Order: sequence, then C-alpha cells, then structure tokens
Amino acid sequence: MNWLILAIAPGVAISAYIIFKDQYNREPRRHLIISFMLGMLSILPALGLEISAAYIQSIFPYFFKTTYGIAINAYFFVALPEEICKFFMLLWYAYRKKEFDEPFDGIVYAVMVGMGFATVENISYVSQYGLMTGVMRLFLAVPAHASFAIIMGYFMGKARFSAKKEHFLLFLGVFWAIVFHGSYDFFLFLQESHKTGTDKASLLMFLGAVISLVTGIILSKKAIKEHLKISSLQNTNQYNVEDN
Repeated sequence: MNWLILAIAPGVAISAYIIFKDQYNREPRRHLIISFMLGMLSILPALGLEISAAYIQSIFPYFFKTTYGIAINAYFFVALPEEICKFFMLLWYAYRKKEFDEPFDGIVYAVMVGMGFATVENISYVSQYGLMTGVMRLFLAVPAHASFAIIMGYFMGKARFSAKKEHFLLFLGVFWAIVFHGSYDFFLFLQESHKTGTDKASLLMFLGAVISLVTGIILSKKAIKEHLKISSLQNTNQYNVEDN
C-alpha cells in the first residue's frame, strides 16, 4: 500500500497546486476530474504507438544503440506519441468548453491531463521497481511531466483566444512539449546506455536531464505567472484576451 500512495501522491499534489493557483475563475470539478481520467486513458494509445516503435527498434538493434538512434527513440518514439496523445485528449474535451474562458485554463486542464498520464505511468514503474524508484520519480519524472503539461497548456491558453494564430500556437504547444520531453528522456536514455553509471560521462548525461528539467520548471513558473497576471487583469476589466 505504501508504494501505491507514493505513486499516486505526486500527481495529485501537483494537480491540487495548480487548482489552488486558479484563484479568479475556477473550473468545474467535473471537468477537472474528467480531464485527469482522460490523461490516465491517454497512456493506452501512447503505449500502443511505443510498442510499434519497439518492434522497429528490434529490427535495427545496433542502430538504436547509437547516439542518433537513442535520440530518435527519445524524441520520436517516446516524447512524440505521449505528448500527441495528451494533446488530443485536451483538445477533444476541455479546449472548447465554455468554462475555458481565460488563458490560465489551458495550463489547468493540461496539467490535469498530464498528471493523469504521469500517475498511471508512476504506478506502473513503482509497482515493478519498488519504493526507491518512486522516490526518484517524485523528484524527477513527475515534475518533468508537469513542466511539459504547463508548457503545452501555456500555448493552448493563448491559442484559445487568438483566432488568427490559433493553429500556429497549438502547434507550438505540442512542439515545445515534445522538445522538452525528448531532451529529458534523451539524456536519461544515453546514461542508461552507459552501463557503468559511475564515470564522468554518465554523470554529465544525468546532469543533462536535470538541466532540461530545471529549464522546463523555470519556464513553467514564468508561464503560470504570465497567465495569472492576465486572469487578474481580466477580473478587473483591464484586459481583453481576444485582442492579444
């Protein structure tokens, strides 16, 4: 039971934090719960795509042990399908809701979907590899998924209120989520390919993943601050999102 609590708690805590930040015009609870559950379900098509990718890797095993192969795996076989699946769940359910009435809502709903996905993934990893894996993911993988979600949600929040640039901004949301996700995974996969785990190269690879994560978190904090400022101005009638 301890491992299950450890697996679930980070995603729920981050979701609660973002909901708490949504001070001005909070979203209906049912939309938040459904978005979280859709995030949980989004792991299924992502897993199907990753299984197909694993089959391709089995055909060319030596290539996918090279740096180029590891990069293709990280960006195109893992980050791309996972972020695309989360994006379409968000686009299909929450994006056109009338309650999606301010840019910060993009972050709120994206985090719900992202944390739903991360929670299922976390349960899978912790159940297989134990509590220490759960502790590591508490500080690395789950915050990473949150930062990918916030970056995507930032652009989706802007897109929702920009008719001229809507499609471009939606593309940017998916693109940058994939870039940060892929970069984080690339360094971890590269480290995993070096079996020693104690040499300087392995340490540098791990630091590369940490730098990717920290950069994502810094940008996420800026995105939250910017959209919350818009929410504050909207609620004092000083800002019109449709003009920006």
